[in-house]
Amino acid sequence: MSLANRVVLVTGAAGGLGQQFVAQSLARGAAKVYAAARRDHAWDDPRIVPLRLDVTDPGEIAAAAAAASDTDVLINNAGVGGAESLLTSPEEEIRATFEANVFGPLLLVRAFAPVLAGNGGGAVVDVHSVLSWLARPGAYAASKTALWGMTNALRLELAEQKTQVVGAHLGYADTPLIAHLTDVAKSDPAVIVGRILDALEDGQDEAIADDISVQVKSGLAGLTTGVLPQ
Repeated sequence: MSLANRVVLVTGAAGGLGQQFVAQSLARGAAKVYAAARRDHAWDDPRIVPLRLDVTDPGEIAAAAAAASDTDVLINNAGVGGAESLLTSPEEEIRATFEANVFGPLLLVRAFAPVLAGNGGGAVVDVHSVLSWLARPGAYAASKTALWGMTNALRLELAEQKTQVVGAHLGYADTPLIAHLTDVAKSDPAVIVGRILDALEDGQDEAIADDISVQVKSGLAGLTTGVLPQ
């Protein structure tokens, strides 16, 4: 699927990866990009349409689907770091992590599936994490594992309407979300987003966007072969 002349909606558009998704979609020829975010951001291109969107708010999701009914590509990029412990963090923090990282993307896909179908099928990109495949304390890794499984199930359900579903995996990228981590290697967000959009345009189901994700995915090969592609 080429992004040329397409209409793209990016959630979490004001963040580090989000701004790259907006800019690089336009650079690849997108006719319009809906830049959806909880906070205001100054955009300087008339092809960018700001949308106020909290992905945990069903009302705002419904309003976004109505306002952006010409969308061809939905990029579920918004997410949160989340509760640090499944045992001791407040329950509301754990629930909030799953609301933002799992149920938000799901409700967006449910809202936009008819839109994409009406526009010829289009595509969904879900931004996962290498932690989808690695156990870590807290709610973040668990929520990304859930998102990965959900993306694989949605790919099967959306196949009939010819909607491409891409799951994107990456390790640490140099974004504000992990600015507090000063002792880890971080990838360039521009490189990460470029690889994800390459996978989208190449018709792939997954974008393995950095070396650490390649390494971890290779260790899962024996487990997933013959299981995921039904």
